[in-house]
Amino acid sequence: MSKNPLQRRFYPVVLLLLSLVCNDVSAQTEYSSGLLDTKRNFSQGLAKALAQPFNGVVTSEGKQAGLFPVFSTGVSTEPLVDAASAFLRSLSSIHLAKVQFAIDDPEWRNWSNVDVGIFPRYGLSLEEMSDPQKAAAWQLITSSLSVKGVENVRNIMKTEQRLLEINNEPIRYGEEKYYITLMGIPGAEEPWGWQLDGHHLVINFFVLGDQVVMTPAFWGGEPVSIEAGRYAGSTIMQEEQSFGLAFMQNLSGQQRQQATLDSQKLGNNQLAAANQDNLVLDYAGIKASDLSSVQRLDLLTLIEVYIGNMTNAHAEVTLEQIASHLDDTYFSWIGDAAVDSVFYYRIHSPVILIEFDHQNPVGTPVKNQAGRPSRDHIHTIVRTPNGNDYGKDLLAQHLSRHPH
Repeated sequence: MSKNPLQRRFYPVVLLLLSLVCNDVSAQTEYSSGLLDTKRNFSQGLAKALAQPFNGVVTSEGKQAGLFPVFSTGVSTEPLVDAASAFLRSLSSIHLAKVQFAIDDPEWRNWSNVDVGIFPRYGLSLEEMSDPQKAAAWQLITSSLSVKGVENVRNIMKTEQRLLEINNEPIRYGEEKYYITLMGIPGAEEPWGWQLDGHHLVINFFVLGDQVVMTPAFWGGEPVSIEAGRYAGSTIMQEEQSFGLAFMQNLSGQQRQQATLDSQKLGNNQLAAANQDNLVLDYAGIKASDLSSVQRLDLLTLIEVYIGNMTNAHAEVTLEQIASHLDDTYFSWIGDAAVDSVFYYRIHSPVILIEFDHQNPVGTPVKNQAGRPSRDHIHTIVRTPNGNDYGKDLLAQHLSRHPH
């Protein structure tokens, strides 16, 4: 049947709209019973964890005290205070009720590295924010992190867009499904902090005067390499992967044997992620005191890959603390150390815990074999053992001197 000129003019637009409607209908916009069961399981895991008073990651010998003195670093936190205050001013009273919590609120520990569909968050997501609110949120992030750290945040968010494109599940995936909360009232004297929480990206950022603690911090993603879609060509976690492998390869044969916990990497090995604030974990692997001076410097360089997500000046302060405990730092490994191997490694001392893990595929079943760790799915976690995750040791010292 022939079309009149008006029909011919709008026919392509109609086809496009029909295509969008069809795509929307095919997307998973309702919960399945299986997904609801998973959501319940994660809620139960959180409830169980929060029922335990915070102690921190420790060895079986117990908590080591006196590791985290309150002192002046000489590094101004004024830009962070200004950015956090501006973000709060951008919020309505309804939004403030969702976003702001007391400095010692359990909200600090209410985070997970899994997707939003199976672990609901508090706070306000980038997806929900107006443009001015979003700009203020990003100003807080960029004031707190290094250029590299901000780039890592943005690139991890891009992997969420790719998961949405692959799986068509808007309940679970999307590059702006990342939630911000603030604890306390930003200022120069009183402790405060902020949290960014979403799939494969969690940053806890505590501030006391000019001291900062940025743990627990979870950085990861799937797919690691984006081959198609809006962000084709983007990659994440390459330094963490390549520097870790290079460090292991540069050990002698005997040293590798000391470091290796298991020569086979058969599944997921990460231990210190969500709900593991009170993990008991003993040192394992090779001790830094058994390394050469060059190898010790290489280990610090590997640690700096993670700590370098903080602003440069605050990273230097943190690295000095880590270096002061270098003799008591352990490096351990699971898997092979060939060029294309999948592996896990851990760096553990009284003041730092870092884990890197190649994980089984979850959101990329069309691309990666189920049940086999892949370089296309990476989890990392950075923690401060012995009670200073979330800056809690510093907070306890402050409150003992300045009761509220």
